[in-house]
Amino acid sequence: MGVLAAEAGLADLVDVDSSGTGSWHTGDDMDRRSRETLEKAGYQPVRHVAKQFRAEDFADRDVVVALDTGHYDVLWWLAVETPDVEASRAKIVRLRAFDPELGSGEDPDVRDPYYGKSGGFTEVLAQVERSCANLLTAIQRAVESGSDLVQQDESPPL
Repeated sequence: MGVLAAEAGLADLVDVDSSGTGSWHTGDDMDRRSRETLEKAGYQPVRHVAKQFRAEDFADRDVVVALDTGHYDVLWWLAVETPDVEASRAKIVRLRAFDPELGSGEDPDVRDPYYGKSGGFTEVLAQVERSCANLLTAIQRAVESGSDLVQQDESPPL
């Protein structure tokens, strides 16, 4: 997303950050296969230090992107710990909701390639690139029109 924003001249508009919903990888660098996939695609990934998303992080972000349903659910319930639950929840979007290749009825999750072969990382990168391009366009339009990016109108299953 940061590369797309810079290429579009929107680097001042978009500040990209990454956090997990659990603590199990806190302090770790990205998976070796992720780095290799990014490098093969022409990206220059810097050292990544994993951290966990906290309820107070909602206050500093306009958009919080969930890659899968599990992340979405954790973020949805984490918003309960904020002073304005509805405003925090309205910031949460599913990344693949912006994927032009997401078919009707298709799983909206970015597939987790961790336990698969390296080809899964290439597929995930393609999903992320397509989705981020449309997400960036939606952010730009929302800023230009002064409107919200997304109106959150559903809750996750209990």
